[in-house]
Amino acid sequence: MDHSEGSSVMPVPPVVHACGSHHDLGQQIGEAMRSQVRHGIENVRSYFDSHAASLHLSWSQAILQAMQYMHHTLGTYPQYIDEIMGIAEGANVSYADLVVVNTFECLVFDALHLEKCTSIAASRQATYSGGVLVGHNEDWLTMDEPDIYILDCHPINEPAFLAISYGGLLPNIGFNAAGIAQSCNSVNPVDVKYGIPRIIVSRAILATSTLQEAIRLSHVPMRAAGYNHLLAHQDGRIYNVEVSASRFEVIPATNHRLVHTNHYLTPRMQEIEKGREQLIRSNKRFSRALSLLEETELHTPDSFFAILSDNENYPDSICNHAMHHPLAPDPMKTIFSVVMDLSALKMFVKWGNPCSSQVISLSLNS
Repeated sequence: MDHSEGSSVMPVPPVVHACGSHHDLGQQIGEAMRSQVRHGIENVRSYFDSHAASLHLSWSQAILQAMQYMHHTLGTYPQYIDEIMGIAEGANVSYADLVVVNTFECLVFDALHLEKCTSIAASRQATYSGGVLVGHNEDWLTMDEPDIYILDCHPINEPAFLAISYGGLLPNIGFNAAGIAQSCNSVNPVDVKYGIPRIIVSRAILATSTLQEAIRLSHVPMRAAGYNHLLAHQDGRIYNVEVSASRFEVIPATNHRLVHTNHYLTPRMQEIEKGREQLIRSNKRFSRALSLLEETELHTPDSFFAILSDNENYPDSICNHAMHHPLAPDPMKTIFSVVMDLSALKMFVKWGNPCSSQVISLSLNS
């Protein structure tokens, strides 16, 4: 079955060019993406309203909890709190509401059952051009798909970066002028706590100048939980860094290739993983992506998109499609797909399911 049938091709996502202080960046993003930021807040409020019985958390209670995460962040990353404030100011929305958006995963993690995103990478020895490629499918709630935008940002005293985000979230999927790329995968540790939210940890990594610094910041002290951070440098080094609130493990490439989905790969991290028996879909995507990555000797952006567009094992495919069956609804789908070429500092983006979307190409402006 062709699961792209009936899919509408999304238009080109808007690109925001921003520069200056962190507050300036945020304000420019908020002003340019005002409707997307407002819609992102509306989506999160709608989620809380529709899941009130299971969450046991009102909007006002969510704000109080979200602010606890900001309290833990202030001493380490005040600049990113300032960036959120700037977005709120530019979009003319409540800062408190936008903090809930940026701590949404922290607040409702158990309810979301996040096990969808897929990340892949190939080092210089495994690509046709001799450059480094990083690919990622962002699988998230369908309601956020219209709010995607691309950020070409030039902060003061930090590397410029090209990233993709949506709905008022701080950016975390992208690369910077120092040749460092990041994609993130949600994982399910049991040791979550109040601390620095994952989205802010990931935003800080986009500001690093060395891969060593990026790896170090992925497990910054006082973190609330963790992602898997797939980190790459244009010199050819690629790593998965599996993180929780109390542990981390660094995984080097095998045969110049890396894959990660939404389950831990290392035994030490698996010891604190919640619901491993429920991560069948993540395991299916991991095995399929690894097989496809190894089938091709030398990869290109097109071969990466072929992997990210794969519909084998549907509905547990790499290219994820929302299910509308009344007995088994699933509101999550691939809302964008991205391939980053670190040698050329170029980003290729497909908005929506990559199996039915057009690709656009962007370069980081110097």
